[in-house]
Amino acid sequence: MFLKVKHGGNEKNPHDYLQIVESYRPEGAEHPRQRVLANLGRLDYLIESGQIDRLIEGLARFSEELQVRKAAETLPVEACASRAWGPALVFRRLWKQQRLPEVLGKLAAGRKFGFDVERAAFAMALQRLCAPGSDLFGATWLPTVEAPGLDGIQLQHLYRTARLLGERREDLERELFLRDRDLFGQDLDLLFVDTTSVYVYRDTETAFRRRGYSRDRRPDLPQFVLCVAVDQHGWPVAWEAFPGNTADKPALLSVIEVFRKRFGIRRAIVVADRGMISQKAIDLLADDAEAPFGYILGCRMRGSREVHEEVLGRAGRYQVVADNLQVKEVRVGTRRYIVCRNPEEAAHDAAQREAILADIRDKTKREQKALLKSQGYKRFVTIEKGALQIDPQTVADEARLDGKWVLRTNTDLPADQVAESYKSLWRVERTFRECKSTLQMRPIYHQLDETSIGHLVACFLALRLEVHLQRKLSEKGVKAPWPQLMQDLSGVQAVRLRLDGKDWLLRTGFPGQAHAAFMAAGVQPPPAVTTL
Repeated sequence: MFLKVKHGGNEKNPHDYLQIVESYRPEGAEHPRQRVLANLGRLDYLIESGQIDRLIEGLARFSEELQVRKAAETLPVEACASRAWGPALVFRRLWKQQRLPEVLGKLAAGRKFGFDVERAAFAMALQRLCAPGSDLFGATWLPTVEAPGLDGIQLQHLYRTARLLGERREDLERELFLRDRDLFGQDLDLLFVDTTSVYVYRDTETAFRRRGYSRDRRPDLPQFVLCVAVDQHGWPVAWEAFPGNTADKPALLSVIEVFRKRFGIRRAIVVADRGMISQKAIDLLADDAEAPFGYILGCRMRGSREVHEEVLGRAGRYQVVADNLQVKEVRVGTRRYIVCRNPEEAAHDAAQREAILADIRDKTKREQKALLKSQGYKRFVTIEKGALQIDPQTVADEARLDGKWVLRTNTDLPADQVAESYKSLWRVERTFRECKSTLQMRPIYHQLDETSIGHLVACFLALRLEVHLQRKLSEKGVKAPWPQLMQDLSGVQAVRLRLDGKDWLLRTGFPGQAHAAFMAAGVQPPPAVTTL
């Protein structure tokens, strides 16, 4: 049933009438029809006489929901308890879509934990998305969330779950990989691989916790090295933890073995930065007769004699791909190289070099000696008879590198596609940025290696949820900055109150893009008022 305004009267004296109407479909009819249940009278008279207000008040006595809403407006704030509801509803739906309850239940089978491990793992991932911090902080944050099964989770449950995730990480990754292929139907034409470091607030070292080259500029602290692979859609395919003193090249070798043995990936194209290239890695990628991998690898232009002399020295015309990208193919024996050039960067590099050279010329002899302390200046000068001279050969060599980078590949992809694929390494770099900033993966506070690795696994479970929601929003054409989106979702609150001996749950409104996130994730918004 619904109210309907019917227009009546005539042109000089029009009147609107208020009716109660219902829709029905006669048997055999193609379209529904309407019938009038009651005529309430002329709308202007009903409003002026106050009969509409009295009618609404009379009907409201038979609606518990309206009574609760009215009571909620007059109750003091102290009589209510509110919790964040939006994030738990949205991410729980995505969690189930990725079949994580099944996977985690399988991994925990046969072990008597005395609590719901799957719920604890979801709580850890949800905390990273909403309120990243230590597990100690997480245990105090969980009671502020409206979600079934989270109330009873204690700090010890989070620790024990982290340990399980660390111990069963490989099985978890394999199960998720197989289910991802089924769930998303993704191919693996491209796999972007890179490494980063995550420091630990501990002084002592362990088998994994080692001091090494710190990308976070914390050489004083031990760390883990993390190698991550994402596909062309930015979806995290695999992550591998290594001791903190592991270099990039052996990390890449280990991840390639993971692709073959743990996941059974038969064919793919691996894209990696120049710091990870080695002949051993190239051999491992391409020499497997049954399952050779393609590769697109960045090359060191100064460190490789073949690249510096033969590849960059080869004459040839560039193919224009875009305003900021030109490519040229060069073959040295059976090896295929793609020389890429950005004209804008080339002009910038040339201008910077000329500024340095002009500065050197303008310096006095005493000031010139101070330049030897700066690597940017030092490479352009030589010392002859006690005086600094600009080295013309170095200047010419540097000019050859302006705006360029060199790739090596064994694929048959056109040169422009090779270059564009390599430029897409930003996908894995964005993954690291999200993990370190949004999810606050670092620092790690755990004392044991197993729980520390479990912390990393929880971060990547959270990352999967974030990427999943972002993809669904993109499919709907919704654009929203992630911090603002999380703030909007957290604004959807559940308010508990008690009225006449009965418990009720009130849902607040949908600020910003919260409703769009609900729709994108396929979550039916809960009713405004629910009885408990």
